[in-house]
Amino acid sequence: MRDDGAVKQSFGGPEAAKLAGISYRQLDHWARKGLVLPSVASASGSGSQRRYSYQDLVELKIIKSLREAGLSLQRIERAFAYIREQLDEEPAGLRIFSDGQKVFASRSNDEILDLLNAGQVVFAFALDPIHAELSGSIEVIRPESDDGADVREIMP
Repeated sequence: MRDDGAVKQSFGGPEAAKLAGISYRQLDHWARKGLVLPSVASASGSGSQRRYSYQDLVELKIIKSLREAGLSLQRIERAFAYIREQLDEEPAGLRIFSDGQKVFASRSNDEILDLLNAGQVVFAFALDPIHAELSGSIEVIRPESDDGADVREIMP
């Protein structure tokens, strides 16, 4: 068990379930499967209570959101296992996306990982810098279009 300060800032099972918007039965099931383990204190016999941290609550909300998006618990388990084993991070520290079938995670604006496909990198990029670069290049090569129109008029 952690120090008394951590315990005071933690949440018991019923409170954690309520804050996460799930039933206590779901919380218990997810804990027994090892999906989200209480990081402050585990249940250690009769009368003891699991204690969840704020980060644990975030993970519970992530799981709830992924379930609501239509993902099976098995897919969510695979995604979380990949995050913890391969990325050596907690899910609460990532941006997580789903299309209802796949689960993606991002640590930066430059990459997105497909968590159900062994972390296959899916490239992500913003279009604004592409438009700006292209605009600058067009203006250098063709300061005016053939009909005299300003290059900014032909860009979306």
